Amino acid sequence: MGKIVTIQGFDVYYERSGHPELPVLVCLHGFTGSTATWKEVSAQLQEHAQVIAVDLIGHGRTVCPTAVKEYTMEKQIALLEAFFDHLQIPSFTLLGYSMGGRIALSYALAYPERVNQLILESASPGLKTEKERAERRLNDEALASRIEREGMERFVEFWENIPLFQSQKRLPEPVQRQVRMERQSQRPIGLANSLRGIGTGSQPSNWEKLSTLLMPVLLITGGWDEKFVLISREMRKHIQHVEHQVVKQAGHAIHVENPSLFATIVKKHII
Repeated sequence: MGKIVTIQGFDVYYERSGHPELPVLVCLHGFTGSTATWKEVSAQLQEHAQVIAVDLIGHGRTVCPTAVKEYTMEKQIALLEAFFDHLQIPSFTLLGYSMGGRIALSYALAYPERVNQLILESASPGLKTEKERAERRLNDEALASRIEREGMERFVEFWENIPLFQSQKRLPEPVQRQVRMERQSQRPIGLANSLRGIGTGSQPSNWEKLSTLLMPVLLITGGWDEKFVLISREMRKHIQHVEHQVVKQAGHAIHVENPSLFATIVKKHII
């Protein structure tokens, strides 16, 4: 069931499934995504968890402010905290994919008492050096300008063909079409400002904070996604209670490429 609530003056869209007495699993999508990305996984988990999927700022049916200043990591996690207060959810398992994983990690570091367990799919703690972040900000700005200049259809055509998503070419055509429609449904201003305000170049590095995480952390990566497999292996060295699962024959978006296996993995880790 989907619903829009007004939090701190912003309209936030979310979907909720599963019995209210079950453990809560909160799901945060990636860049160009929305609650729609979790539908297959949610359907397989609703007997085991109360699944709450949220559209992040600038995505899906949640508000798309025109001011970049509304898209910072600090504002996004503060908005999520107010959202959880509104829903009266004291604690939960938090799952984030890619951009949503960076947000989930930042949230868990800011509000550790809320998070029973953290599950990060193809996510990173950010870039370690200011030089790397400055270079990434230039790339993100170029991509943001491209989105505004060319519009969603041409951007999605480019985006679905970057190396990160090559493994999705193996998916059945109906699944590829669903992913494409989800991306094309986004608004240019929301995606452009997300890149500028909460992109990897703008986000502060969380590498040195990983050791402060006390809750169990599960890292999930696809075997074909070599970059994020290596990132997760490095993260594992810094986290106290951590497990890393590599899903064979999957790329960056395991929950899309193999939702049944992904749901099975997550089901075992819901607290």
